Amino acid sequence: MSRYDSRSGDPTSYRDRRSDSGFGGASAYGGSGRSLSSRKDYDAAEPPRKLDLDGLTPFEKNFYVESPSVAAMSEMEVEEYRQRREITVEGRDVPKPVKSFADVGFPDYVLQEVSKAGFVEPTAIQAQGWPMALKGRDLIGIAETGSGKTLAYLLPAIVHVNAQPILAPGDGPIVLVLAPTRELAVQIQQEAAKFGASSRIKNTCIYGGVPKGPQVRDLQKGVEIVIATPGRLIDMLDSHHTNLRRVTYLVLDEADRMLDMGFEPQIRKIVSQIRPDRQTLYWSATWPKEVEQLARQFLYNPYKVIIGSADLKANHAICQHVDIVSESQKYNKLVKLLEDIMDGSRILIFMDTKKGCDQITRQLRMDGWPALSIHGDKSQAERDWVLSEFKAGKSPIMTATDVAARGLDVKDVKYVINYDFPGSLEDYVHRIGRTGRAGAKGTAYTFFTAANARFAKELIAILKEAGQKVSPELAAMGRGAPPPPSGHGGFRDRGKGYGGTRPWN
Repeated sequence: MSRYDSRSGDPTSYRDRRSDSGFGGASAYGGSGRSLSSRKDYDAAEPPRKLDLDGLTPFEKNFYVESPSVAAMSEMEVEEYRQRREITVEGRDVPKPVKSFADVGFPDYVLQEVSKAGFVEPTAIQAQGWPMALKGRDLIGIAETGSGKTLAYLLPAIVHVNAQPILAPGDGPIVLVLAPTRELAVQIQQEAAKFGASSRIKNTCIYGGVPKGPQVRDLQKGVEIVIATPGRLIDMLDSHHTNLRRVTYLVLDEADRMLDMGFEPQIRKIVSQIRPDRQTLYWSATWPKEVEQLARQFLYNPYKVIIGSADLKANHAICQHVDIVSESQKYNKLVKLLEDIMDGSRILIFMDTKKGCDQITRQLRMDGWPALSIHGDKSQAERDWVLSEFKAGKSPIMTATDVAARGLDVKDVKYVINYDFPGSLEDYVHRIGRTGRAGAKGTAYTFFTAANARFAKELIAILKEAGQKVSPELAAMGRGAPPPPSGHGGFRDRGKGYGGTRPWN
């Protein structure tokens, strides 16, 4: 029997290991339950909470028992392991990382799902993040997309849910995951369904752009895990279709992206309705000041784990090419590049605007290229269809706005093309991060114009850090020189020539 499992094999019954010291249990916060008064770092600017703390169910959140093999690791071994996997930690009483799934002590029903998925060993964020999350402490995780962070918070969430009283009629969720986009929310739900199935944990995905009826029905039936975009969740709360009184495990995924998209007021409104002694896990690929400020207000005494450097950097498995062009040259350059690299592999092309996305897609199709587009003005059904065509390789070219830049997990995207340079270096890193995932190699091509010159210096730093070549034209722009008038450089001979007529004509 698992060390978490005193439920006689029934994953839906309640395992009563509650503490007598008020809610929150002992342990993770120096031996006492966590209360409002202890949250000095909580947002003082927010209106005082009117929560009936006495009426809230006590809950447990510290489930971690160190395995003998982890306990036996010396400090030197721990340090060597963290250095090798580029793990940096901060916080009080940080647990040692685990090297294998067996070391985490997950219940058998979770380990069976892990085994079924074919995972060999924990990723770096999982190796360090799982012990932290299972201890019940707040957690800041900074790791690039594609690093395994979804399971880093979902598997502890499943353990957390199974330790709580079962839902009563009218109860809201126990776990709430906030995500910036529909696409990411749907992907998280797929993982939650896969790994929560053996526990009979119910989940639903709440996002805009589709009818509310099915989502409302899910919420009214009762679900333990809700994955939501902020706007639609607030609609559901305002309409009293759900409530957040039972939420004890809160995840903010891609917090930097949510702030970029202007969701801070909605996040504040949502968090203000959640009990203050919850466990909060805060995930971000970058660590700008705005993200740090929000974390300081929402989290109490958190662990912090960084995979790689907190500084912005690109995945080293991606070969990056930057071509200095003029706006008028872009389309012809794109076609020439496609002729060089098109081999039936998936190619993702990023545009700044929905209008540009549609125009370029139309032009490509007229020229015989198998292209479809995805952006925020498309209906959810159309976005799902386009994504399925792209994933299946039926339409190997997809143009997209930044709605697809984060959270889009399509295996085997071989090339990313930045037709328009994004509005920030963070978005550049996220866009190109759609390729080179899960240990694969990838290639990114970027069109860079005079209008993008202000980004040249930081872009050069990212290229250099990743060991990429910097063209003389880009280096000159980084020093403040004007771009060459003819747009030299190009991507000649960098890809595999397709050779012959395109089969889609």
